[in-house]
Amino acid sequence: MAHLSTVTALITGAAGGMGKAFVENFIQNGARVVFTDINETTGKTIQAKLGDHSLFLKHDVTSVADWQRVIETGEANFGPFNVLVNNAGIDIMKPITDMTPEDYDKVVHINQYSVFYGMKAIVPSMKRAGKGSIVNISSIGGLIAILNTIAYGASKFAIRGMTKDAALDLVDDHIRVNSVHPGMVETPILKNIPAENKAKIAQGVPMKRLGKPEEIANVVNFLASDKSSFITGQEIVADGGYTMV
Repeated sequence: MAHLSTVTALITGAAGGMGKAFVENFIQNGARVVFTDINETTGKTIQAKLGDHSLFLKHDVTSVADWQRVIETGEANFGPFNVLVNNAGIDIMKPITDMTPEDYDKVVHINQYSVFYGMKAIVPSMKRAGKGSIVNISSIGGLIAILNTIAYGASKFAIRGMTKDAALDLVDDHIRVNSVHPGMVETPILKNIPAENKAKIAQGVPMKRLGKPEEIANVVNFLASDKSSFITGQEIVADGGYTMV
């Protein structure tokens, strides 16, 4: 586990699930963290438990103006950012015949446009910091097809390509950009799935279990730290071997 005492991070979609695990990992390892979500009540509850090195801000990741506000507020509290974790995302699971243009636009704006907005907005801050690491959370849905996820798949495949292009654009600014592709992870999004169904999903994973948010947080910790200083433009898959078979 990398110590992150030199890290000032912005983490989106952090009021639950993997995002919450990322924040907790970073704080435990010495980082200063601005974490954001549209869910203000939960976000403030989390901050109350984390201490002075954390700051929660309500954040609409589809708003360019809101990105600017969040970055300015974060810098005023902790100084320039050198890490961004683009984690905010949703899914609307429907077959293509039932997916409406409104559904599609909503998923793509939250999952994909927000990554573009965030990467573009954070660059001046990272330049002030002297270097940076951007970690874009994609999915195995950005590597393989998953039933009834045409909008989600489009957005997650896009993040994979955007990451590589941004890495090349920003390499001279000493800003690294990588994507993480989690598989099936035990998060609140799975809480309504019956236990027997989750067991069947787990049996489809070569490691015969679901991932834990903390395991994905360890990957993000590595990419945020100087221990990954020679890694950029890469896709890191953490899926228990699901996509290898």
